[in-house]
Amino acid sequence: MSRERLPLQALPAWMSINDATLSDVEVKPINQKGNGLVAQKNSAGGGGSPLLTVPHGLVLSTEAVDEYAKEDKNFSQLLHACGHKSPRHDILLFLLVQLVLSSTPSDRVCLPTPWTEYVKMLDDEIPVPTLWKESERILLHGTSLEPALNAKMLALAHEFDEMREKSSDIECWNVAFWDSGLVHLTDWYLVDAWYRSRVLELPKSGPSLVPCMDMANHSNDANAYYEENLRDEVILLLRPGSNVEKGNEVTISYGSEKSAAEMLFSYGFIDESSTARSLRIPLEPLPDDPLAKAKTHIFNDPPTVEINEVGGTTVWTSAFAYLIALNEEDGLGFRILQDKDGGRELRMFWEDEDVSDKSDSFKTLISDHELCDVFKLRANMVVYQRIQEQLDSMSLPVSDDSTVVPDTDNIGSSNAANARTLRRIETEILEKAITTLENQRRELLALESVTAYLGSMGASGGGSGEDQEDNDEFS
Repeated sequence: MSRERLPLQALPAWMSINDATLSDVEVKPINQKGNGLVAQKNSAGGGGSPLLTVPHGLVLSTEAVDEYAKEDKNFSQLLHACGHKSPRHDILLFLLVQLVLSSTPSDRVCLPTPWTEYVKMLDDEIPVPTLWKESERILLHGTSLEPALNAKMLALAHEFDEMREKSSDIECWNVAFWDSGLVHLTDWYLVDAWYRSRVLELPKSGPSLVPCMDMANHSNDANAYYEENLRDEVILLLRPGSNVEKGNEVTISYGSEKSAAEMLFSYGFIDESSTARSLRIPLEPLPDDPLAKAKTHIFNDPPTVEINEVGGTTVWTSAFAYLIALNEEDGLGFRILQDKDGGRELRMFWEDEDVSDKSDSFKTLISDHELCDVFKLRANMVVYQRIQEQLDSMSLPVSDDSTVVPDTDNIGSSNAANARTLRRIETEILEKAITTLENQRRELLALESVTAYLGSMGASGGGSGEDQEDNDEFS
């Protein structure tokens, strides 16, 4: 939507009016980082006064949204009709309303708040993938971020459509949002991007947006941290032992364990100095498995493969792979039983024991089975095949559509550069995982219990043990 904008130079006045204070730091443009906090003098951490203090009344949390609803009847109607789904969703509704208020100052449907002016200083261009051009998003093909981004775009569209349907029944919001033609799906994308790239998890207030604090950039070697004090103010302090020279940036940590895909998805950049090397990809049951639907239905968590580099060693984990690896003849079974309320529910059994609540624990459940190593080999091959598929997908041409630039080298944007970086990092992780899986498989195939099983299966099937390695038993 078209909205009034304020320059960053308006921030000090806004802070003064709203009792927020900066001490010995200022907000300035940072090369290739947007805006950031810069020290105005040499400072040392440990017992000093806060660099930034934001009063509780400026913190945008679910509590703040609820308080605003108590003060404004129109917003209360909107929140009642469309909100109370999650802290994120309520905050997005609030931000959307502030966008509308900042766009139509002479015809306000709600009471203005300090955030009505603050959003005028927030950027429209945020480098998170949900705001990328299609020619940039296509560069994520084959990465672990691709399915997550597709799911996010669909979810945002669904949220927007639902909000539109419900708010259209409220006359004042139908006029403010829809009859005016002011609000569009791209505005919902924008407020979601603001939230995702700026949200802080506060000890008392929970997920919150904190004005001015959200100007602090990330560093893997952060020199500052934030907390809530006894007056529920949010304050920024230098870390003990940190020394910041005049003109240097004051930074916080957005999370040292987040993967490259997570950082790009939430914040729009990749910290290549981070030692965290991990990724997660979805895992589906085998297409010819007669128990596939039952396994998917009863599994408690999202079925994935997670790969991490720990101390120079590549480790994979996938609870679902162990469930995929088991068949009815191994002792796995499913039954439809009557529940306590007289309804019917699917239950899962392992060797006649009800393990419906342990679907993510099969690596442990099979540990004392005589074919444990065989099951491990099956799980290994399931994961190997999935990772190889991911590598193959990443090596394919980006797009066959002539309207989309398929060659990442021909796109010079920072978004394209981030996509290339993600592809490189994830390719390296996947290739190391392939090597790890191959080594593990060789070790398993050398075990007597495995060779004996393969030999027996080969004999019963009329083939050799080596041929049996590629049998459906191990698909």
